[in-house]
Amino acid sequence: MIQRKPSFWKLAPLALLALTLAGCRLLAPPGAAPPSQFVLAPGRGSAAPRDLTAQTIEIAPPGARPGFDGSRMAYVTRPYEIQFFARHQWVETPARMLAPLLGEALERGGHFRAAQGGQSIAPALRLETEIIALQQEFSAHPSQVRFTLRARLLAGLERRVLATAEFEAVEPSPSEDPYGGVIAANRAVARVLDEIAKWCAENGIDHTRGSPTSE
Repeated sequence: MIQRKPSFWKLAPLALLALTLAGCRLLAPPGAAPPSQFVLAPGRGSAAPRDLTAQTIEIAPPGARPGFDGSRMAYVTRPYEIQFFARHQWVETPARMLAPLLGEALERGGHFRAAQGGQSIAPALRLETEIIALQQEFSAHPSQVRFTLRARLLAGLERRVLATAEFEAVEPSPSEDPYGGVIAANRAVARVLDEIAKWCAENGIDHTRGSPTSE
């Protein structure tokens, strides 16, 4: 029996379809993996015994300057230009992650207890903060992370300003990549938390007997 071969015109559409599918597989970008996400969670030191006269302190929701108010991780290679890592980001905005860390640091010192929502007693003090900078700087070698925080301490009831200050910590990165920056950022935040807890104790304890101060 003689078998008839398919004609060229019958095979052409099939060949064209095969080439099209192959081209799509070659040219289509691979599926984008989700970005790596990181947290601000500096290690906790040992807590001091709580003072029986510990004052309540309200931690206002921290703010952040433009460029540092999102979850993208910032870095700089030259002055005045902020860039962001494409595949690495914070799991939440640094400002939102900072709020509970501030409360923990203040309570750890033993002089304060963080006010909880719904309390019937007004807090004695109020702490307001704003992130000025949280960035990995590749203009230095090794790269470093700079964390700058502005704080204002107020008397709780009358909202009288007791003190204002700006805190800054710069930590070298253990590696020249975003993860090294995360490690350095947590170290810098830990340093600032310790400093701000001491500052609040110095300016907030027995504030009714003192006068407003500014640093």
